[in-house]
Amino acid sequence: MMNARPKNPDSGPLSQSFVEKRRHRLRRLAHAQAQQSSARSAMFVVKACREPQAPLGAACRADAAAPRPVPLLTELEKGSVGWHFYKHGAPNGAFADGVNCETLRLRPPALRTSHSQRGIALIIVMISITVLAVLAGGFAYSMKVETKLARNVNSEAQLEWLGRSGVEYCRWILSEQLRIPGEPYDALNQIWAGGPGGIATTNSALLDVQKEVTLGSGSFTWKMTDMERKFNINTAPEPILQQSLMLMGVDAGQMTPIINCILDWIDPDDNPRMQGAESEYYQSLQPPYLAKNGPIDDMSELLLIKNITPELYWGAACTNHSPAAFQQRASYYGSGASISTVNSGLVDLFTPLSSGRLNINTASPEVLQIVPGVNAIVAEAITSARQGEDDGSGLTGPYRSVDQVRRVPEVNLEVARMLQQYCDVRSRTFQVQIDARVGAAKRQFIAILGRNSPRDIQVLSFYWK
Repeated sequence: MMNARPKNPDSGPLSQSFVEKRRHRLRRLAHAQAQQSSARSAMFVVKACREPQAPLGAACRADAAAPRPVPLLTELEKGSVGWHFYKHGAPNGAFADGVNCETLRLRPPALRTSHSQRGIALIIVMISITVLAVLAGGFAYSMKVETKLARNVNSEAQLEWLGRSGVEYCRWILSEQLRIPGEPYDALNQIWAGGPGGIATTNSALLDVQKEVTLGSGSFTWKMTDMERKFNINTAPEPILQQSLMLMGVDAGQMTPIINCILDWIDPDDNPRMQGAESEYYQSLQPPYLAKNGPIDDMSELLLIKNITPELYWGAACTNHSPAAFQQRASYYGSGASISTVNSGLVDLFTPLSSGRLNINTASPEVLQIVPGVNAIVAEAITSARQGEDDGSGLTGPYRSVDQVRRVPEVNLEVARMLQQYCDVRSRTFQVQIDARVGAAKRQFIAILGRNSPRDIQVLSFYWK
């Protein structure tokens, strides 16, 4: 009796349910493998070919005899379902009679782009957008600046003519002020100085003066300051220079070197005074320069003169130099140097251009103390007595003449005589400041006017800042 062979599912016919279970298992394995594998894993395509009338054995033999498709080994992962079918083929008897015959064919998978490559591309795009945004912003800003410059150039001529018109307007005001017979003086309460004007002004053309004048699409404002409220540095005698240095607290032993250095800078020769300085000294400095040997045109020239320190020029209480620095410099002048009694410097007491006489109606108390014999009490009394309304009697208001200063009790005969020598009640030189505006464009103009008569008011200089 022949030995019974054990039942082998791969050699005998299988039931339809077994085939269905096997097929379902293979599909699950293929699906799991496709999710786990990377770009090398295979994608399975199941192509069903139904032949319902073919017998099971013939179908299986025909399927076994048919050549199997050969996939790319590089696209199959060893141990996967696709690799198993390629290596061993389909299981014998895996398909029963009457069951659909399916052949598993392989197709190389589509390559996937890695996450790192997509991240690099995103960074490149962001950098490109940032660079383009910066370039666009810079271009827009440069165009804005160019547009503003072009607009200012178009307003350049209009601004200049507004500045010149403002100067002419101020010339007319100064001319009309001289035509008022009831005010034979120049004072701070008058229209030209920004005051309300006196009683006599109500009958003159100055009643309609405007502080801001509009012309066309532009406008300007004006401000006038008389130069006679300070002493002229070019014509000031030695007693005035000495009194100013004493007022600022300079030691008496250093007054002569400072005064002689100023006079050597102004005089036309190259012969130095005692303890003075001429071009020979200035040539030894770094950088070297020459003494001007002429009148001072701007007060800042004093900083080029020997022994003139910033503390002397700006004053002891100037914001750019602490009082300690002045004390150290003063100690260099001498151990007995006194502290400054005023907070003024040479720039506050002197001017490079004026008639040479001090207007007693516009000078400050600090400037009045430069006059020999005038102390702080007398100077305050003089400035206080000129306040108020001028009633025409000369007892109140601005001084109509220097002699009227005798109405101040603090002024004695000797002080009145000194004031007669150095002071006046009229101003003849004026600094005009014009602020012109056209739209958003602005410009400041400065002019110096010299007034000799109502019909003779000259423009000595005109420039813009």
